[in-house]
Amino acid sequence: MPPVFAHGRLRLYLLKLLDEAPRHGYEVIRLLEERFHGLYAPSAGTVYPRLAKLEAEGLVTHATEGGRKVYSITDAGRAELAGRGDELADLEQEIRESVSELAAEIRDDVRGAAGKLRSEMRAAASETRTHRTTSWQEQARRAKEESRKAREEAKRARHQAEEARDTARREMQRIAQQVQDHIATGEWPSALSDLTGRLSGLFGGGTPNAARPSRTEPEPPGAPAWEDVPASGDAARDLERLLDRFRDDIRDAARDHGVTASQLSEARRHLSTAAAHIAALLRGPRD
Repeated sequence: MPPVFAHGRLRLYLLKLLDEAPRHGYEVIRLLEERFHGLYAPSAGTVYPRLAKLEAEGLVTHATEGGRKVYSITDAGRAELAGRGDELADLEQEIRESVSELAAEIRDDVRGAAGKLRSEMRAAASETRTHRTTSWQEQARRAKEESRKAREEAKRARHQAEEARDTARREMQRIAQQVQDHIATGEWPSALSDLTGRLSGLFGGGTPNAARPSRTEPEPPGAPAWEDVPASGDAARDLERLLDRFRDDIRDAARDHGVTASQLSEARRHLSTAAAHIAALLRGPRD
């Protein structure tokens, strides 16, 4: 695989992303993944040390929001970015070329799988013509199964990068549209507060048909205190921040403590329940 960023170029691109808007670390990682159309995503161990070094050099600073660091570019950072405009333009071109090369590798892998499949099918056909014995049916069955598996693998190779991104985008657009409906009627503050309460209570148990959790109901140990997240006046942005907070908290817990198969199964049930509650909330009648 070709290198995505040449030496020192990731540092420059982090300054560009922070010049666009203040961001927390996971948001930077997600944006890089989007810029590469899902074909590349840096690890936290790649991004956070570079943010810390930029801060030590006085090029970025951070503030704490809801217990998380939000990084912003400083005047010194903007000055360096302005002075390296030509290098930034070259970097944008390198990114486009890297995406093209990564995509070409995936296409080559798919073509290779398809070519191998054709060769195996031709070999199987030649063998069955040469050796018409009682094993012909079994050989044909194996060739058919291998053909099916090869087609599935080729399909997954073509779509694995875009499936997760497209699903996430459609879900966010659907939720954003529902929130916009609340904005249009001026009812978003109560809807957002209700959504926050449901997210806080869902991981303490319950089912999609359960009654709405009371604010005085005991929360599970380590439950995130999201009620103090201020409303900005832009409900769609506030909801996106809550969803980012939700995703980051789960990622942090999984990173710090690991995930077992039984925990994954239980988490899947909770996530399904959360999605059902939120969808019912946003589709429900306006209070």
